[in-house]
Amino acid sequence: MAKSPTRSDHPPIQHLQTVVDVLETPALARIYAHILDDGPVTVADIVKDLDAPQGTAYDYVEKLETAGLVEKVGGKRPYEYDADPVSITLTTDGASRTITPALIAAVARREDDGDVDTYVDRHGLDSLARALDYAVEYVDGEVNSRIAARELDISPLEAEIVLQALEPIAEAYAVDE
Repeated sequence: MAKSPTRSDHPPIQHLQTVVDVLETPALARIYAHILDDGPVTVADIVKDLDAPQGTAYDYVEKLETAGLVEKVGGKRPYEYDADPVSITLTTDGASRTITPALIAAVARREDDGDVDTYVDRHGLDSLARALDYAVEYVDGEVNSRIAARELDISPLEAEIVLQALEPIAEAYAVDE
């Protein structure tokens, strides 16, 4: 039986490339977030829990495993998969942004939440990451939607909508990050 590679066996650029794919593909983000939150899970669990097409679930789990974002646990079929939280900090021109499980969960919401999807289409992933930071402060009562609107350079109504859409993620991941 072939030895399953450890996470340290995976090339960092491939790891980063897959994280970028996760950020660009809400269905892939959704599967990663599900494995992270509910793992270990089988592909059958993913298909059932997320109502995902079986072929897509297998392809995405394989992609995540190849990059080292998820790994097989246990040695018998049906294989179960588990994930560790990803944390990648990118710095460009003095500005930095950390890709976290919360950000991936926010991207995953694009499939089910038109408000998040519209926000990303209008303002991009960087703005979604910033809005998520404000959503954490919003949940903690440190800012209101008007302050977030000013800082994000969006209308107060749009800020209120995106903060409310991101509120469940801010609550779920606040302790973890």
